[in-house]
Amino acid sequence: MLPGSEPAAGGTGMFVPAATAGTVLCCMCGVSMQPNPANMCARCLRARVDITEGVPRHAAVVYCPDCSSYLQPPRSWLRATPESPELMQILLRRVNRPLARLRVSLSGAEFVFSEPHSKRLRLNLRLRREVLHGIVLEQTHPVEFVVHDRLCDSCSRAQANPDQWVAVVQLRQHVPHRRTFLYLEQLLLKHGQASLAIRVAAAPGGLDFFFGSRSHAARLVDFLATVAPIQTQTAKQLVSHDTKSSVYNYKYTFSVDICPICREDLIALSPQASRDMGGLGPLVLCVKVTNAIALLDPLTLRVHHLEEKKYRVYNFKATLTSKQLVEYIVLDIEQESPEISIDGSRYQLAYAQVARVSDFGKNDTIFTVRTHLGHLLNPGDHALGYDLYGANLNDDDMNTAMTRYSLPEAVLVKKSYEKRPRTRRWKLKRLPVEEDAANKAKGEEEKTLDEYEAFLRDLELDPGMRFGVNLYKNEDYRSEMASTVGDDIPTVSIEELIEDLTLGDNEDDEGEEAVEGNTHAGMVE
Repeated sequence: MLPGSEPAAGGTGMFVPAATAGTVLCCMCGVSMQPNPANMCARCLRARVDITEGVPRHAAVVYCPDCSSYLQPPRSWLRATPESPELMQILLRRVNRPLARLRVSLSGAEFVFSEPHSKRLRLNLRLRREVLHGIVLEQTHPVEFVVHDRLCDSCSRAQANPDQWVAVVQLRQHVPHRRTFLYLEQLLLKHGQASLAIRVAAAPGGLDFFFGSRSHAARLVDFLATVAPIQTQTAKQLVSHDTKSSVYNYKYTFSVDICPICREDLIALSPQASRDMGGLGPLVLCVKVTNAIALLDPLTLRVHHLEEKKYRVYNFKATLTSKQLVEYIVLDIEQESPEISIDGSRYQLAYAQVARVSDFGKNDTIFTVRTHLGHLLNPGDHALGYDLYGANLNDDDMNTAMTRYSLPEAVLVKKSYEKRPRTRRWKLKRLPVEEDAANKAKGEEEKTLDEYEAFLRDLELDPGMRFGVNLYKNEDYRSEMASTVGDDIPTVSIEELIEDLTLGDNEDDEGEEAVEGNTHAGMVE
């Protein structure tokens, strides 16, 4: 066999030469190269074609030093830390329009270090563009941004006068927890209702929203009336008066009081309220709170929606709240009726034998109760409920119900899952709330963290709550962390998550197309 030849094909003894790639000479420098439509090597092509022509090398960005935010034209301000993804997004939007006009796509970008006092921000862009007959050329392009300091509107007003606000919305709820405010915070972020606030300050029992215009405060109050049962009172105070032009300057105050009934609260209805609701109760659970309160009778699966105006007629309070839930273990379960769906939630009546977890090893006290959680509970599961057998109740309506009716010894509220420390694949955004750290009570910070963790667990368990909340992908989450989560613990699917950052401007369709990956056949690097 001759050297450089292949074995005979099929044993016929035919000579088959080895396949070799054809080469041509560059038309400019004569270097041997793979053939391409331009017949030029990569070095000559780069020397004669500049894909960065017309792309700006200098730009300006406006920065507010007080709140560390950058101007996003025309009037919005976005907070961003140095070399953060948010800052990268702001800077790329400044050059996105020229790239779209020149049909140059962006394949990558990175920060270049610059001294903080230099008032310069530098980026290295990797640009890609088709130059000749399907040949795609990629090239780096430095861009320098000059930082101009200027106070944003809210900081400018605060600098002139810290109390220069026109209207304030005082949002309050008289309950021992902040679960309602955590959920309202996510609703405000999703719908952008608090974006016009000059500042948001924490207050005992709620939040204060300060606005530079009365109409902005009124719009927030109107939004709150659509998502929560509230009672509003308004007041105004005269600040100044021009007698010549008859111009009056007022400061307006909107006092918004949220109904003290929260989800999972146990309520004992008065005889009058029970009759007006068609014989509901007398023990009911609050299963949902929007602009109306959804009350569920756990023994009959009847649901009644009570509007805020009607609630103020009865003005009942919660007999037991979620802070008083007791953990039970399910010993046996027997379904009584088929599973039904009411207002998007599933229920099933069943008889359950339960025992308090705290009684294990101490006594043999077992309760047989009727529950609406027959579709969720199995023998051996844990559930949270209200202990009416050993509770010390100080409620007139509850005492009346105990004398007139045979009440259950326990009311199960929800299934309990094992609590494990873990990192979630999702995260939430928060409002920039100003808090007075000097006047915080001892242990207040730990209590706040525990309530926030409980709120995150409620979001995982209830898809209905997640419907009104924006969940963002957690970039710090790693897939191997999933091994720390139990198989039966509900989790949030990745389809429900939103990307926290997208490169390019959503308003420029052409820019989005230019940033997408190039699918041309040839490429020269």
